[in-house]
Amino acid sequence: MLNLAMFPIPQLPVAAWVESATNWVTVTFSGLFDIIQNGGTAFMNGITNLLLLVPPFAMILFIAIVAYFASKRRLSLSAFALVGLGYILNQGLWAELMNTVTLVFVSSIISILIGVPLGIWSAKNTTVHNILKPLLDFMQTMPAFVYLIPAVAFFGIGIVPGAFASVIFALPPTVRFTELGINQISKELIEAADAFGSTPRQKLFKVELPLAKSTIMAGINQSVMLALSMVVTASMIGAPGLGRQVLTALQRASVGSGFVAGLAIVVLAILIDRLTNRFTNK
Repeated sequence: MLNLAMFPIPQLPVAAWVESATNWVTVTFSGLFDIIQNGGTAFMNGITNLLLLVPPFAMILFIAIVAYFASKRRLSLSAFALVGLGYILNQGLWAELMNTVTLVFVSSIISILIGVPLGIWSAKNTTVHNILKPLLDFMQTMPAFVYLIPAVAFFGIGIVPGAFASVIFALPPTVRFTELGINQISKELIEAADAFGSTPRQKLFKVELPLAKSTIMAGINQSVMLALSMVVTASMIGAPGLGRQVLTALQRASVGSGFVAGLAIVVLAILIDRLTNRFTNK
């Protein structure tokens, strides 16, 4: 048996390296982080306040109508929206729901705006693909709680670091599905587009993206759901919303309060998933 003591290997100071790099980034870009923190907080609070200006009953009715037409005029999803959102309103969690919607919405939009172009670039450039693949593997396998550490170091506590951690966690599916959708397009169709003299821009927007739309939308759906799954984790660093209610219930060992807030998250998750799936299929 090989005795490792005979070949002593010094322990690499990985933790010290990461600490040093994080401190350098925090100090060097502190001004930029402050701008993002202050601007992002004001922007997201503005979205929440705007949503809260809409009367809850009007909002519930509007979502139910959208669900009715999105589900091809079936009443099941519309009725679920009415009952589920009515339950959230009845339990006094409407303001927390709007905070959660804002966090999920902003995180998802940022993930889409970054992920789709990266997926296109990765599909068309082997070097970019080889660089992004291990990074995406790292982002998907690293425990979500680890993302909270640099988020707090860069932005402090609040909704902005929660959105930052959510974007990192939710980004990979959009990138991977976009790349997959473009790579799955038939070579004959690409050759036909080239034969008609299409420019790369025309080929991308008139052939590749339309044909890959369903796959890309599936990736977007996954990113939105992952962003929603981070609301409880993000509440640990001060992000408001339904996740904070769950965290408070956990700290107080309040089973009833935790169940009420958890069920509200389930209602929101089902609504988002069903609506995005309906639009994807359409």
